[in-house]
Amino acid sequence: MDMDMKFFRKLPVPKDLKEQFPADERIVKIKQERDPEIRRIFEGKSDKLLLIIGPCSADREDAVLDYVTRLSKVQEKVKDKIMIIPRIYTNKPRTTGGGYKGLVHQPDPEKKPDMLQGIIAVRELHQKAILESGLTCADEMLYPENHRYVSDLLSYVAIGARSVEDQQHRLTASGVGIPVGMKNPTGGDLSVMMNSITAAQGQHVFLYRGWEVQSLGNPYAHALLRGYVDKHGKTYSNYHYEDLNELFELYQEHELKNPGVIIDTNHANSGKHYLEQIRIAKEVLHSCRLSKDIKGLVKGLMIESYIEDGNQPIGGGCYGKSITDPCLGWEKSERLIYEIADLL
Repeated sequence: MDMDMKFFRKLPVPKDLKEQFPADERIVKIKQERDPEIRRIFEGKSDKLLLIIGPCSADREDAVLDYVTRLSKVQEKVKDKIMIIPRIYTNKPRTTGGGYKGLVHQPDPEKKPDMLQGIIAVRELHQKAILESGLTCADEMLYPENHRYVSDLLSYVAIGARSVEDQQHRLTASGVGIPVGMKNPTGGDLSVMMNSITAAQGQHVFLYRGWEVQSLGNPYAHALLRGYVDKHGKTYSNYHYEDLNELFELYQEHELKNPGVIIDTNHANSGKHYLEQIRIAKEVLHSCRLSKDIKGLVKGLMIESYIEDGNQPIGGGCYGKSITDPCLGWEKSERLIYEIADLL
């Protein structure tokens, strides 16, 4: 043997799985209506604020669908000022490789992993979420080769802090056809993030899923600030006025299309103190009022939110409570969305 790993089975190619589980015609119509509006926000042609909001990880279908249905009712009330993209993260990056890795690995976290059933579960969850809420959603591109299993369903994709330096993530992002947020790396180096945006906006020929492919470049690749951690494990934020001004100046130095940033209000920006997301969201909007440059740069906020406040261990049994990072509960989240709308 030349490799120390077991090969169980070859998974179907995305095209075949899409034919087996095709997107409903209603989904195609909803996506055709929403995607241009999202692009207009990044192009600066719409002054609506994007709100990418939802659980840290989408671990159970019933609670996620309950959550997005609630969001759809709020969206209707704030549609003139805010465009909501539910955050349905079905892949979960793990710093040491242990713990819950997401729905794509385990449709049921209590059972043995089954990658094929996981991919099918992810596709079905995104379909149901769109049909029940009328909102197309966001996911994280943890595995670039898996993106095409849901590429006809998503309206937004994020590249995580641990992935943003990876060549395959950057090149795949250049060909996804929807806005992609490139997070600053965990160490906080903004030049790394800017390089990743530059790569994602460029055209490339590369290997993807066993094919030689060419990407056309993604003009909607943009910055996603999530704070950072130093070598001693101390967290630092990068959402303040000075940080946003620095990012604006960095954009001026690079010849990039559609300069923009989404502010992640949790993770290192909040030090994982989920209640701080309320204050952080309002501070970012205050910075937008102080500077027209920052207002033009900030396209939206990313908020970790679920039905219940906080988090719990896997198998904790509390419906609608995160099994990964702590999230803002529904009542506080709903109130925050209305407060954001009033501040715009």
